[in-house]
Amino acid sequence: MTTASITPRTPAQGTPRTFTDVVRERTDALAERDAFVFLPDDGQGSVPEHLTYAGLDRRARGIASWLREHGAVGRPVLLLHPPGTAFVAAFVGCLYAGSVAVPAPLPTDQGQQLARVAGILRDSGASAVLSTGAYVPLLEAWLASVALPRVRCLATDREDIGDPSSWRAPDTSPADLAFLQYTSGSTSEPKGVMVTHTNLLANEAAIGRWAGTHEGMVVGGWLPHYHDLGLIGHLLHSLYVGGLSVQMSPLSFLKRPRRWLEMIGDYRVEGSGAPDFAYDLCLRRVTDEQLARLDLSSWRCAPNGAEPVRADTLRAFVERFSPAGLRREVFAPCYGLAETTLLVTGADPATEPTIRTVDAAALEQGVLAVGEGRTLAGSGSARDCEVRIVSPGTDAPLADGLVGEIWVRGPSVTAGYFGNDAATADCFGADGWLRTGDLGVLDAGELFVTGRLKEVIVLAGRNLYPHDIERAAQSADPSLTRGAGAAFAVRSGRAAGAATEAVETAVSAASSVSAGSEREHLVLVQEVRLAAVRDGDLRAVATAAQSAIGREFAVPAGNVVLVKPGTVRRTTSGKVRRTTMRDLFLDGTLTPLYEVLEPAVRDLLGDAPDTTATAPSVGAPNAKAPGVSS
Repeated sequence: MTTASITPRTPAQGTPRTFTDVVRERTDALAERDAFVFLPDDGQGSVPEHLTYAGLDRRARGIASWLREHGAVGRPVLLLHPPGTAFVAAFVGCLYAGSVAVPAPLPTDQGQQLARVAGILRDSGASAVLSTGAYVPLLEAWLASVALPRVRCLATDREDIGDPSSWRAPDTSPADLAFLQYTSGSTSEPKGVMVTHTNLLANEAAIGRWAGTHEGMVVGGWLPHYHDLGLIGHLLHSLYVGGLSVQMSPLSFLKRPRRWLEMIGDYRVEGSGAPDFAYDLCLRRVTDEQLARLDLSSWRCAPNGAEPVRADTLRAFVERFSPAGLRREVFAPCYGLAETTLLVTGADPATEPTIRTVDAAALEQGVLAVGEGRTLAGSGSARDCEVRIVSPGTDAPLADGLVGEIWVRGPSVTAGYFGNDAATADCFGADGWLRTGDLGVLDAGELFVTGRLKEVIVLAGRNLYPHDIERAAQSADPSLTRGAGAAFAVRSGRAAGAATEAVETAVSAASSVSAGSEREHLVLVQEVRLAAVRDGDLRAVATAAQSAIGREFAVPAGNVVLVKPGTVRRTTSGKVRRTTMRDLFLDGTLTPLYEVLEPAVRDLLGDAPDTTATAPSVGAPNAKAPGVSS
């Protein structure tokens, strides 16, 4: 039997010792060339913000001098910036000081995000917080409110920071940490991934070989700077090759998706990637009139990753935007995660993506076979690592064509989780192999990612993937927001206190599904746009979703919870946090617009206010309808 694994390619020789060395070389050679351009939101008098390599170097030296003066050498430093060039200067300033950058989202008044950033601050033990002048007073007040008033704050957009002339190069080794990438917590609490200079250089080299990047290349994007694809792929890779990075804010893209595509044409961007939902948003929001003004002929590498890659999105996007000069082979589906720095596998940008139609029943039993029922997009071959598929129950390597957990080994696999030896041993302790927690299958050297191990829904001995169920339901009615649903399983017959218990692995769930009187129940929490609901009839929307799931998967879909937009929790990279949504559902803390639940499932819910009496009359939102199966 042939083991499903991929041999890595040989890394390029003669690479610099640290990423700091790379930046210094680029700033010396390309001093007056633009390194970054930031496009502000449309508005009267708004102009692009430029930062040259020399300007970046000067600002970074000043920040590094301040960090040295305040004892931050070798210590984590939290970076809380709005989108713009100030973040880049702060990140490079940490490199120049020998500090450990910790990119994180700028705290807002949203309780969930505030708690997350406070957790990152405490977990990392950051000695300083860097931001911009507009936010430093607010951050100082926030730090005082969370009992951390002694953490120093610095506005990195000031001109009088430190003394650039007093800067001296840090004594940084390849094994030292370059930064901490906090995981976005799709299935667990965020953890700080320790990315060394060796890891970063290895992955940037792999990205360069995969995407064919070169000096002077223009890279563009809108992903947050604390997102691994946004940071490593769009910002740091441009520095690595000596190119130009053109950026806009995530909000700017979400408000007007056309601006992303206009940026590609205006700046002749060659490389720009995003999660699948972004391409789908362009499909739905870019008008024919706007399309007629686009020029996408420069775009030659469009990575699609960070969430399940939908074959229909790839096909529809190429068909829709080919009149603007988009080539069919531009899409490059890829797979990666923070624990491997970024890239693991990637499809060849010079050829069309692999689309495979497979037997749905066989896939549910863990076998990739030619047939009908499911369409999978390949995520390409390994770039600087080995990829192995193993049995989740035994850790034994599996043959090609069999679904199992994806394991990765290579120079991009990071050093573990900061200050968390237990989690490091659990995920990184398999003889150099990283246990990714993702499910996939290898076929002819190409990886097909099928889902998350802890999110697999086991019903009647079948392994169902939540994103497939969500897709089927969302296709049932135009009011159901695509990519904004969470499908999961709950088990009746448990004690009421099990609401926040972790989801079992697919193996343990499969072995216990019929134990005693317990039974698995499928639940879908789905966002709905009320303005798009025909006649305000939410019952009809829920029934349509149930019917679509039952028709496609032949399983009961008796539990559908319709919620307002923004309810479904996501990670910073846009992945649905299904485990979190399961806990919120079982705790009874969701506020439904309309729900239909089986009695056994309703009995599992935590105490929640009964909204039936105050439900609006149109469409009977919040009505407690009896369970319905399809």
